[in-house]
Amino acid sequence: MNSYAIFNQTQCQRVSDGKSVPILSGSQSATYLLVLVWPQLGDFDTLEYAWWLKRESIEIQNRGIVIRAVAIGNRASGQKFCDYTGFPAESLFVTPKPELHQKLELYQGLCRKFPLLSTSQNAWVNLMLMCAGIGSPGTLGEVFRGYRGDRQAPQLIDDEEVIDTGVLPPLKGSFFQFAGGKGFQRPFELATLRLRNMTEVLSNWKTYVPDSSYLTQRGGTFLFDQTGNLVYEHRDRGILDFAADKSRPLSFLSSL
Repeated sequence: MNSYAIFNQTQCQRVSDGKSVPILSGSQSATYLLVLVWPQLGDFDTLEYAWWLKRESIEIQNRGIVIRAVAIGNRASGQKFCDYTGFPAESLFVTPKPELHQKLELYQGLCRKFPLLSTSQNAWVNLMLMCAGIGSPGTLGEVFRGYRGDRQAPQLIDDEEVIDTGVLPPLKGSFFQFAGGKGFQRPFELATLRLRNMTEVLSNWKTYVPDSSYLTQRGGTFLFDQTGNLVYEHRDRGILDFAADKSRPLSFLSSL
């Protein structure tokens, strides 16, 4: 069964109203359909992906792209996620277990079994190993890119924008000019956004991650045309690998 057929047969709880409905409902008239299968709602990748979608929301709308996202969690975690990221609740669906992920054969992440540890504890240990790059290719390089900057990526924080990470003093976007200039991703700029996300999730952990058994599960991106033909897909291989082009995660939309 191809991925579109799997999505077409899948029902999940919609965050906006709590109803269990087909995830593709209301998308039939879309010029393009972008289906995002996300890990936990408190995952680095999920939060960062939503940030990029909000940043490019006008272009996405102009291209006639309808978005549907499915993530591991419950309605409460979905509502918290939408409040924080601005992602539309009517486009977000939640599932308590990664059954859809498994049907699509997405990467489960590192799944080593450690004696005497519970399922949740095993997931935590495997997650920490993946954060160290084990079973998660490219993760460490992407972490370092957040600190050293990237001249191929756009400037992420506007000069007048104030970022409050909850750990550091509030930082104005213009502060990052001292780290190298403007008009591109400056050193520490992406790392600061990631720190803000981490503080948000850890401060509301039980809400974002109601079941920590699936911490290592990865996601995928699927883009379809009006007839349901697959135009583009990306399957995450590890943590912070939600896009093929790390500098511009939504660059695959530019060819539409």
